[in-house]
Amino acid sequence: MLLIAHGGAGGRKPTKTALKKIKEALKAGYSILEGKGSALASIIETIAILEDSGLFNAGTGANLQLDGVRRLDAAVMEGARLEAGSVIGLEGYKNPIRAAEIVMESPHKILTNIGAKVLSFAYDLEPMPELDEKTLARLKRLKAGEHELVEIFKKHFSTVGAVAIDRDGDLAAGSSTGGVALMLPGRVGDTPIIGAGVYADNATGAVACTGKGEDIIRVCLAKEASMRMCGSAPIPAARGALKKILSIGGEAGLIAIKRTGAFAIMHTTAYMASGYTNGKEVVVKEGFTMVK
Repeated sequence: MLLIAHGGAGGRKPTKTALKKIKEALKAGYSILEGKGSALASIIETIAILEDSGLFNAGTGANLQLDGVRRLDAAVMEGARLEAGSVIGLEGYKNPIRAAEIVMESPHKILTNIGAKVLSFAYDLEPMPELDEKTLARLKRLKAGEHELVEIFKKHFSTVGAVAIDRDGDLAAGSSTGGVALMLPGRVGDTPIIGAGVYADNATGAVACTGKGEDIIRVCLAKEASMRMCGSAPIPAARGALKKILSIGGEAGLIAIKRTGAFAIMHTTAYMASGYTNGKEVVVKEGFTMVK
């Protein structure tokens, strides 16, 4: 059994608090695996903790869009049945990863704002806290310095994600994000796109990505890395997939795992807050293997 999680890639050094939270999420997620829970349940719990923390661009910490609203994207996929679900632009609820799981078990695979919101209400998911005066004041400051902020976020992509293998050898992958700071309402990145932000297939491997969403979509990075694992170990597969991103001028990071338990944590950026646990140890770092 193995669980891997990340808190986003970029050029900014992650805080000790963020690394501590990833470690906490890994421990909680792995306890599900130890209790004979599924890889899917494990990655959802891990990501939900990161969403709730307010430390990452996901859940309660998600970026505000230009109109002051948080619109959240998330996706999950499991490798045994190749079932997947995602939500795009979910408003008013703080755990889009849980909403994505609900969609996965429905007749649909992707729901946008209205449908995702209705489903979240029907399943009594926890609502997003109201914006306080401090947050609204921050939005005003962000708008005033929009150009500088955009430059910062070109260098940091704080999507959160996780992949896991359970005692039955089943794989799962998930990802959650609040998108790009001050983006126009309606923009969609890679996170909720199956095959781009996440992919899981027991026959190949499970992958969760982070980075410049537009470029990740162009090469379907998660599926690219997963397919490369069909005849290769995760490390060379991940390196090859990331070099493809670099070839089009993009930046990204990914976590990948095979049913054998072999895994890769790799990124083209200076940092990618991430870690793993196999029950014997919990290893969390500000970055693992950089691909150039």
